Amino acid sequence: MPRSVRPTASPWPNSDMREGERAAKRDAVLRTAARFFNQRGYHATSLDDVAAALNVTKPTIYHYFANKDEILYECTRRGLDEIAAIARSTAGQNGTAADRLRQMLTAYALIMLDDFGICVSRTQDHLLSPESRRGFRALKREIDLLVRQVIAEGVADGSLAVPDVRMAAFTAGVALNGLGTWFRPDGPVGAEETARLTVAVLMNGMCPPPRTSTSTEETTE
Repeated sequence: MPRSVRPTASPWPNSDMREGERAAKRDAVLRTAARFFNQRGYHATSLDDVAAALNVTKPTIYHYFANKDEILYECTRRGLDEIAAIARSTAGQNGTAADRLRQMLTAYALIMLDDFGICVSRTQDHLLSPESRRGFRALKREIDLLVRQVIAEGVADGSLAVPDVRMAAFTAGVALNGLGTWFRPDGPVGAEETARLTVAVLMNGMCPPPRTSTSTEETTE
């Protein structure tokens, strides 16, 4: 009976390892491209820049993405997907709508201060192809509707007081989407504190004023 052969460790990755390596390389391309887009702008960034920063050739980039438009869309989709996922999760939690809204907006703000979120804030959708533009706008609409939903629930449960739900959601969205246009990582205030302070301003404008109670003391002569 033949003896079993003891295999040596294979230098070739299995399918799971290959998929993991591919995902890691795609992520590296996207994050590097996002940083170039954020610093230089979309038109001033070439795929040669991205390839050189990663120490690869431009054809290597094309192994993972068809063109620069696809890379830009994927960068913005990453940011919007993260916000949408947080918004879906938070919208379905327990607690007052005001508490859920604060949690949602804080997570939203922090994502907008990351590479992909900054890319969202600095990307004008006309830069995208028509197909990518539709996806970009659809994700933004979903996020807006989720924010509106929680604000409306806050008005219903009394934890929020706004004259117009749509306007309140729009104002919050503009404030948070604008973070990436002026925030500087090397500035005097870090990302977490910037997110906290921004959300505090928004929530202060939507929460009802605290109730004041007056008590009368009866005195006897």
